Parts: sequence; structure tokens; C-alpha cells
Amino acid sequence: MLRAKAAAAIAVLLAPLATASAQDWPTRAVTMVVPYAAGGPVDTLGRILAARLSEILGQQVVVENVPGAGGMTGSSRVAKAPPDGYTVLLSGSAVLAINQTLYKKPLYNAVSDFEHVALFSDSARVLITRKDLPVNTLSEFVAYAKANQGKMQYGSAGAGSGMHVCAVLLDAAMGTKITHVPYRGSAPAMQDLMGGRIDFVAEQISTALPQIQGGTVKAIATLGLERAPGLEQLPTAQELGLAGLDCGSWGSLSFPKGTPDEIVQRLAKATNEAVETPAVRERLKSIGVTIPAPERRTPEYLAKFVVSEIARWAGPIKASGTSEE
Repeated sequence: MLRAKAAAAIAVLLAPLATASAQDWPTRAVTMVVPYAAGGPVDTLGRILAARLSEILGQQVVVENVPGAGGMTGSSRVAKAPPDGYTVLLSGSAVLAINQTLYKKPLYNAVSDFEHVALFSDSARVLITRKDLPVNTLSEFVAYAKANQGKMQYGSAGAGSGMHVCAVLLDAAMGTKITHVPYRGSAPAMQDLMGGRIDFVAEQISTALPQIQGGTVKAIATLGLERAPGLEQLPTAQELGLAGLDCGSWGSLSFPKGTPDEIVQRLAKATNEAVETPAVRERLKSIGVTIPAPERRTPEYLAKFVVSEIARWAGPIKASGTSEE
């Protein structure tokens, strides 16, 4: 009884200190964990955002790449980190929505293990092939895939990544069974695509656009419900007959569960300020990224959005029969 009273008294004494600490945050560098290899689309977004957040917060936001297990290695590390506001996860649809169904035993619970901060980006994927694949339209690609599925290969940033699941859905929509080649990140997958060692990938536009413009790969169709910034002339797969194929992805920030609300709100406000910066908006637009409306950039919205996205992806993933250990 006395021990319980002592613990309660200590908690009362420490509460003002915790509040003061949250109000002062940050007083040192913040680590932004990107759960994918350097050079990929998620890493690109992280570095753009970290640079501006460093200026707004007055402390360095340092990007740390922790790839592995389809983004789960780095994400699990953040989930288990001290909830003090100095470790934040930059992730999105694959990590917080797709993995919860794709993996039989995910390393974290996307709903209960995080304090979600802000949704900050929307982007589509694009179907790109090696430049010498003998197709130029989606109908030609589908016909070629059906005739050559036994020898074709597609690449991804790893089993369970957004690239992988999107290609699985495309495979199912075409009625084919094409071999998957997982890589340790999207950058090496793109290198092998440009080198002609694999046939296609379903990549985010932010990474694919420079290669499309440079002619090192061939763009066939975008894989969202609407045409994408930077590739407005390229039809969506849905327009071209593959109804309902929506592989749009999004980016977000999340703290470990238990991070003080004052810190969550402070980072949400800073993130909103960052994406409203004209130079940041132009940079994101140039790589095919759309900034969500302000009402979608709140912690409250993101918490509910994650739940709805898990449900949205569960159907097609289960229907495809794809799962990972």
C-alpha cells in the first residue's frame, strides 16, 4: 500500500517535468527512420521533408535508412523506441496498411503501436518496362505477358513492398503468373530494369519519372484512379480496361505509442508548414507527388485513415492469395 502511494506521489511530482519537456521539444536532433534503402521513392520523400523540418524545428532531423522485411524492420524499431519524440517513422501505405494483411505475423500493429502524426503525400505508381520490351501500349503489354509469362520477371523493393503488391494485383488483373524478383530496395530493382535484366516494375512516379524522361525505361500506364502530375499524357490502367486497379500510395509520419500529444501536435504543425513551403510543393510536384488537403494532414485523420486503408487493401491481397511469412 505504501509502495503504491509512493509511486503515485512520484508520478505527480514528475508530471510537470514531462509537460515541460514536451513543450520544449525538440532540444536535440530527431532521427527520422526510413524503412527502405537509400535512393528509393520513400527515401527521396524523407530527405525532402527532413531538410525543411530541420529549419522549422530548429534542430537537425536526421534520416536513417533501416531496410528489411518489406519495411517492417525499421518500422518495428520505431514502434519499440522510447516515446520521447526523438525517433519518428516516415512510412506510408505499404508499411501501415498492406503489411498488416500481407504478412502472417507482422512485427507491429499499425493501429495500436504508433501515435500517427500527419499524412503528407499522395502519389501514383506507373507500370514501366525495360526499354527494349516489344510493347508500347497496355493492350500490347497484356498480350505479351500472357504469351510469355513463363519467362518474364518483375522486380520490387522486396517481398511485401508496395511495388510487389501492386505488381501482384496487376498480375491477377491480367490473368497471368509472372515470376517475382525481390531486391533490397527499389533503386537496385530500377538498375536491373534499365539494364534489361528484368522486364517490368510498378514503381512510384517520383522514382520512375527521371528514367522515363531520359528514355532508359518505357512507361505503359499509370496505376492509380486518376492521371498523375508529370505524366498527364499517360492514361491510367483503369482507362485502358483494367477496371479497379488502384495502386496509389501515400506518405506519413508516426511516433511510437505513448509519445506526448504536445509533441505529436507540434510535429503535425511543422509538417503542415513544411509541405506548404513553395519550394517543397514545387519539388514534390516535379516528382509526381500530390499534397493532401489540409483537413487530411491531422493526427486524428491519419489514425482513422490507417484503419480504413488496412481494410481497403485486405480484400485484394486475400483475393490474390499472396502472403509472406
